[in-house]
Amino acid sequence: MDLKKWIRDIPDYPKPGILFRDLTPLMGHPPAFRHVVDSLVDQFRGQALDAVAVIDARGFLFGGPVAYRLSLPLVPLRKANKLPPEVVSVEYALEYGKAKMEMISNALRPAQRVLVIDDLLATGGTAAAAARLIEGRGATVGAFAFVVELTGLKGRAVLKGYEISSLVQY
Repeated sequence: MDLKKWIRDIPDYPKPGILFRDLTPLMGHPPAFRHVVDSLVDQFRGQALDAVAVIDARGFLFGGPVAYRLSLPLVPLRKANKLPPEVVSVEYALEYGKAKMEMISNALRPAQRVLVIDDLLATGGTAAAAARLIEGRGATVGAFAFVVELTGLKGRAVLKGYEISSLVQY
């Protein structure tokens, strides 16, 4: 399935010079959404994984069904002050600012292998922060999976050494 026909380009959003890849049309088209979820499930079924971590917020939309289908615990990685205590956090830089990511402190155990899912890989900063958060609890990132990858922003270089999967590349 050509997923690109279900991804809308929005120039100058959220600020001038940024080309936003909007996955809302893809999520609103059941066959395309199903294709994304099925593709991720098929790719990671049978791998030695213990949990699926999903990055706030669009990663939740794809990772929730994947965790369900793989019968794995779902671990939300949220923006600051969205989870009840006790949390652990990391600060990181975005393409256009700074942010903080948090996780419930006992959501992962040492030695667990975690699949991290998000909608889009751009510069890799958010995904790298997720890895620091997960590894800070003694767990390991088994793989990263993204629906879209913006190859020109070289996020893979920031995530060097990790298994990385993306369904659509721009």
